Amino acid sequence: MKNRIIFYFSNDVHILDLAGPLQVFYESGEYGIPYEILFVSDKEQKQFSAGLFSDKLTDFSTIAFDTNDILMIPGFSIPANLEPNKAFDEWLVKAHQKKVAICSVCTGVFALARAGILDGLECTTHWKYIEALQKHFPKVKVMQNRLFVKNENVYTSAGITTGIDLALFLIEERHGAKFAYQLAKELVMYLRRDSADGQESIFVQYRQHINYQIHEIQDWLIHHLHQRNSIEELAEKVSMSPRNLTRLFKAKTGITIGEYIEKLRVERALQLLKRNEKMSTISQECGINNPHQLATILKKHTGYIPKELKKLS
Repeated sequence: MKNRIIFYFSNDVHILDLAGPLQVFYESGEYGIPYEILFVSDKEQKQFSAGLFSDKLTDFSTIAFDTNDILMIPGFSIPANLEPNKAFDEWLVKAHQKKVAICSVCTGVFALARAGILDGLECTTHWKYIEALQKHFPKVKVMQNRLFVKNENVYTSAGITTGIDLALFLIEERHGAKFAYQLAKELVMYLRRDSADGQESIFVQYRQHINYQIHEIQDWLIHHLHQRNSIEELAEKVSMSPRNLTRLFKAKTGITIGEYIEKLRVERALQLLKRNEKMSTISQECGINNPHQLATILKKHTGYIPKELKKLS
């Protein structure tokens, strides 16, 4: 059966929301599983939100769906796309009825919601637009802090780089995990994220301040998590007293140094678990004494103990 992915261009489409998933399916062909890639819209030419133009787009209404198709709606400027578009909405409904894999990146979810195919279903979007989506479409169940959500043949993602995560997930569903990881490696993806991962990593959280000393401490902890770092040693690195460092860290980040370290350990441990590392290796990399302590920390922060650790807890 032929592999085909159809990208729909809305008004003011966001480039990365399109380019990320597009690159995944292009690389699939380079690695031996080609996809026919179609670009469709309601007009022959569309302008990206960044100002570039794309032309020679195919009229969406001429596309007859096959059940094996993937339809991708990249994100766009919301005000330019909330007006009713009966022909396009009906086209989306036909795709849904045909069991086509209908996918949105970022604000592309607004198009799916407008067509009514998300009524009663869980979905997600970029954290910035969660409230607006729920307000405009109260029948939709909007999930917060999710990279992507699947409901049968409907997939919604948080946007921007998460379009790549969703595309790799689609590849894995259709062609297996090994092939998806090949593509992730080709794309130099630091981490293969799945739908349960949060939108904001601890490695970028708690850094919305401009204090260079606290940034320096955070950078040190991230890259030396495997080491035992006393407050005295950390304070010495930024020429500060332990008391002042403790006070300033809490004032700038909202959490204590100990809480920050523990959050770093949790995220790092979950990453290593996905790579099937040995429990002893994970504990060592996270600066934790033993797997039992690791299981306790993960249960505290995530509410569950990964199956790999249950027998040790």
